[in-house]
Amino acid sequence: MGSQVSSDEMSVRAGQGSDEVLVSQAVWDYLAAAGRPWLVDFEDKQGLSADIIRRGERGGCCAVRLSPVEGSSRARTGMMEGPVSPVTRKAFIDLCRCARKEMTKQEAAPKRKRSLLPCMMSMEPDGEGTLLPPPPPHPRRSQRQQQKYRKNADMDTCVVLPMQHEPTARTGTELAIGHEEESNVCSICMGEMVEKTTLDKCGHSFCRSCLEQAFQVKKACPVCRLVYGQLIGNQPANGTMMVERDPDLELPGHEGYGCICIIYSFPPGLQAQEHPNPGVRYPSTDRVAYLPDSPEGNRVLRMLRRAFEQRLIFTIGTSMTTGMNNVITWNDIHHKTSIWGGPRCFGYPDPTYLVRVTEELREKGITAD
Repeated sequence: MGSQVSSDEMSVRAGQGSDEVLVSQAVWDYLAAAGRPWLVDFEDKQGLSADIIRRGERGGCCAVRLSPVEGSSRARTGMMEGPVSPVTRKAFIDLCRCARKEMTKQEAAPKRKRSLLPCMMSMEPDGEGTLLPPPPPHPRRSQRQQQKYRKNADMDTCVVLPMQHEPTARTGTELAIGHEEESNVCSICMGEMVEKTTLDKCGHSFCRSCLEQAFQVKKACPVCRLVYGQLIGNQPANGTMMVERDPDLELPGHEGYGCICIIYSFPPGLQAQEHPNPGVRYPSTDRVAYLPDSPEGNRVLRMLRRAFEQRLIFTIGTSMTTGMNNVITWNDIHHKTSIWGGPRCFGYPDPTYLVRVTEELREKGITAD
């Protein structure tokens, strides 16, 4: 029975986003070196790049940010306005898990076998073989499949892989074994769990030491991002949040209701120790955002006020629009800064905006209750 981690304790400094994934430092170092072709394949398929943005104090794990590749369809269509989807996060976690398995295999295998890995051939229907670069990692295999793979790896010649058009069906026993293996694998280090520790609110389990190191980076579940404790950001502490209401102004898609105008204002100041460049000056800024003056809009307003008090709305960094450094920028709670123009112009109508921003706030531990 895994021990339980209490949710009463923790706060974290800095504005982390839902586009981040916590992984083992050793796994990331392997991906950044020997596994680089895998990262390129992930970038091509997902339209996202993975870059390390933060390391744990003891080097046990690190935070990796998934961001749209410049010129990709995601960047052109503005698909990254919301958080990274669970499917995309799972694809990256699967990539890290396969990298961990490959690391273990290479550490244990003789050099002669490792030298065979790049020599893979694909047999086309006409019988001609073509030399291919190392393939991307495969998904997790059952014990029976792993034994078959190891047997093939013992061959002294290049492996010839026939083209398969139909996936092999898995038996019920194999599925049960695979599920049991999955439940005993830590999603951070990608190895078998040591001192299995289960989070009390979401039920996800990890190695105790892995979870402690992950919480040094961010006090949230590395799988579902559910926050444990109160999240505190690094938004400058000298700002104000004012609210004005215009009953005669209707937002597209919310006809019949007035408009809530939120005015954020920050004077100039000096960056503190929690900011990227302590002691460097940042300029003043004023931002305006809009919500419908409806029951749902007022519920989001109350949550945004709590997020502002917890210093989560803004951070200090590089502006995505101007490219200027050391300025106050939006963090990762999206606002509508225009009345018209739809999502492309950060305006209305946008039927799912209130639902999306509510989810972003929930991931930071802020709910309507």
